[in-house]
Amino acid sequence: MQNAECKMINLRRVFPLVFVVLFTSFVYASSPGEIARWHQQARNVTITRDDWGIAHVVGKTDADAVFGMIYAQAEDDFNRIETNYLNSLGRLAEAEGDAAIWSDLRQRLFIDAEELKKDYARSPESLKELMNAWADGLNYYLATHPETKPRVITRFEPWMPLSFSEGSIGGDIESINLANLSAFYGGTMRVVALSQPGAVATAILVANQTDPLDPLAEPSGSNGIAIAPKNTKNKKALLLINPHTSFFFRSELQMTSGEGLNAYGAATWGQFFIYQGFNERLGWMHTSGSVDAIDHFNETVVKKSGRHFYKFGSEERPTITKQIIITHKTASGMANRTFTTYRTHRGPVIAEQNGKWQTVALMHKPVEALMQSWGRTRAKNFDEFKKVMDLNANSSNNTIYADADGNIAYFHVNYVPRRDAKFDWTKPVDGSDPATDYKGVLTYNELPHLKNPATGWLYNSNNYPWSAAGASSLKAVDYPRYVDVGVENARGVHAIRLLEKRKDFTLEALNEAAYDSYLPWFAKTIPQLVKAYDSSKRADLAGQIETLRKWDYRWSTDSVATSLAVFWGEAIVRKLAGQPREYGITSEDHIVSKATNEQMLEALTEATARLTRDFGKWQTQWGEINRFQRLTGDIVHPFDDSQPSIPVGFTSGNWGSLASFGAAPRRGSKKWYGTSGNSFVAVVEFGKQIRAKAVTAGGESGDPRSHHFNDQAVRYSTGALREVYFYPSQLKGHTTKVYRPGS
Repeated sequence: MQNAECKMINLRRVFPLVFVVLFTSFVYASSPGEIARWHQQARNVTITRDDWGIAHVVGKTDADAVFGMIYAQAEDDFNRIETNYLNSLGRLAEAEGDAAIWSDLRQRLFIDAEELKKDYARSPESLKELMNAWADGLNYYLATHPETKPRVITRFEPWMPLSFSEGSIGGDIESINLANLSAFYGGTMRVVALSQPGAVATAILVANQTDPLDPLAEPSGSNGIAIAPKNTKNKKALLLINPHTSFFFRSELQMTSGEGLNAYGAATWGQFFIYQGFNERLGWMHTSGSVDAIDHFNETVVKKSGRHFYKFGSEERPTITKQIIITHKTASGMANRTFTTYRTHRGPVIAEQNGKWQTVALMHKPVEALMQSWGRTRAKNFDEFKKVMDLNANSSNNTIYADADGNIAYFHVNYVPRRDAKFDWTKPVDGSDPATDYKGVLTYNELPHLKNPATGWLYNSNNYPWSAAGASSLKAVDYPRYVDVGVENARGVHAIRLLEKRKDFTLEALNEAAYDSYLPWFAKTIPQLVKAYDSSKRADLAGQIETLRKWDYRWSTDSVATSLAVFWGEAIVRKLAGQPREYGITSEDHIVSKATNEQMLEALTEATARLTRDFGKWQTQWGEINRFQRLTGDIVHPFDDSQPSIPVGFTSGNWGSLASFGAAPRRGSKKWYGTSGNSFVAVVEFGKQIRAKAVTAGGESGDPRSHHFNDQAVRYSTGALREVYFYPSQLKGHTTKVYRPGS
C-alpha cells in the first residue's frame, strides 16, 4: 500500500480546482465549510481497487475508514444505497408512488425520524463519530459526483444508520402482513413490483420473485460451517461464509484503520459495517434463525367518549394514537396521506382479527443493534466477541464463529424475550392477560450455544440448532419451545453427511464441500417414484424412469436427470400444497409419506409435458434451463432469453443443494433465471496469517458499463472462488487504482 502512494493524485495541488467544482455544483446543499471539512477527511483515506474492482479502504481512524468505505460503496452502486434507506426510513412512496404507501406505513409504525435523532443524541461518542463519518462520506460523494441524481435523498443525516442497523436481508418489520395492515387502516392492497431491497413482504409480489406463500419459494437464509483444527489437515480453524440473499444485495470490501480495524467481507449496501466476514483474528457468519422473537397479541378494545381503550387485567388503558403522514409521488407531484395509528404498551396495532385488534411486539434497539454490528468487526478473540453479543440486539440471526486461537462456536439469536411457556407463542396470545407480558430477555447461558464441540464441527442452514454439531448437539427439551420453532431441512441433512466423518479438511476442501452436488431430497423421494413406476409399468414413462433410476442424485449442467427430477419435484410438491406448510410441505419425508403412487406418476407426466413444451424435449440438460443473467443495474432485474446468460449447475436449496440458486421462469421466459441464493461466498483459514477465497454474484459494480459489473459471473456459476487479497503484499500486482475519495 505504501509503495502505491506515488500513484495518487496530490490533492494539495488540485484542491483549489476541486473546491471550485464542489462549491459551484453543490452549493445548494452544502456550505463551503462543510466541503472543506469533507475534503480534509478525504485526505485521511486511501482506496485501493484490486483487479476485481473490490475496494480496500484504509483510514487513519475508524471514522476515516467508514467515510472511505461508504464513499466506495456509493461509487459502486449509489442506487442500492438510496433505495435501502428509502425503504428503512419509510420513504419509498416518494420514489415509487402510492403503491408503496403501505410498506412505508408499516415501517413508520416503528421508525420515527424524531425518535432516531434522540437515539443518535444518546449514542456513545465513538458511535456518533462513525455515524457522522457515514453521512459525510455519502454527502461528499454526491458533492463530487453531480452526475449522480438521487431519486429522493439529496442529503444524508448521521442519525439515518439507526434505521437500518442490523443488516439482515429481511427485517422483523417486514414480517407484518401488508394486506391486513391496509385493511385495518382503511386501504386496499395493490399487488405490484416495488424496488424493495431484500426479502419481500408476504403481501407483495415483486416482479422477479416468486410468491413468498408459494410452497416452492426459495428458502431465504444462508449456510455457515465452522471446522475445528482437530478436523483440518493444517490444524487451523476454517469457516464457510455462504449467505443466501437476493443477488447484488451486498458489497464486498475491506476496511482498515490505524486504530486496529481490519475487516473484510460483505457489507449491505448503505451500512458501514461488515455484516458477514472476518478480521485478522476471527470470522462470523450469520444464518437466519427460526426463533420465535416476534409476537402478536389479540387486544380487547372498547370505545368510550370517542377514545379507544384496551383491556389489561382489571384495567382499561387508553390506546396511544399517533398521526403518520406518508408522502407519495403522483402524476402531478407529491401528495400526503395522513393516518391515525394506534398502539398499546406492546407495540402498534397492525390488524383486526375476529373483532380483536392485533398488536405486534418485536425488537427495537437501534443503538444497541448498531453497536453490536460494528463491535463484531473489532473483536479480537472469543471473549470480546461474546461480550458484543451480550448486547442482546440480534433478533433474527444465528452466528457461526471461528478464530485464530482454534475456537469454533455457535451463537443463537440473542434477542429472545423471556415468556411464560404455558402459552403457544407461535400464535397470537390474549393481550388482556398480564401473564403474556415479557419478563426481560434470555441471557447467553439461557440460550442455545456451543463452543468447541467434541465432534469438531458446527453448521447451520436456517434449520433448528438441535443437529448443529452432530452427536455433540444440544437438546430441544432443555429449552423453552419458543427458543426455536424450526425443523431440519434438506441442506442440513446434506451438511451433516459432509461433516460427520471427515478429519482432513483444507481451505480448498471446504470450498468443494460448499458446492457438493448431492441432492438429498431426491435421494429420498426418487426411489419412491421408481417404486411407484415398477408397480404400474406405464410404458410412456419408461425412458424417464430409466434416466432417474441410473441417476446418482447429483446436479450438473449436463445432467438430464437433474432437469427431470427438479420439474417432477415441483409438480409433486404442488400436488400436496393443500397440506399445512408448517409441517414441511417441501420435506422429503412428507412427500414419501403422503404422496400416492398415482400422484407420483401424474407429477412425472406433468414434468415431461412441461419440459417438452418449453424446451422441445424432456431430455434437456439442466444447464440449458438453469441460468445466471445480469443485463442491467436495475433492482427489479429484467430477463431475456435472447440475451447472453450462463449455465448454473446448483439448484434450489429446497432440494438440499448447499450452493443455493433460486431460479424460475421470469416474465414469460422459458429459461429459468436465478434472483436469489448464493450471493457472497467465502472460505477462510485462521492462523498466524489469514488465507481466504471468495466470489460475489456477477461483480462488484452495479454499473453495466463497468468491467466489474459481471466479471465474476463464470466463477460464481462454477464455484471457482478467487484469492482474497487481505494483506498489502497480496495486492502487489493486483492493483488497478489507488486514490483518495473525491480525487
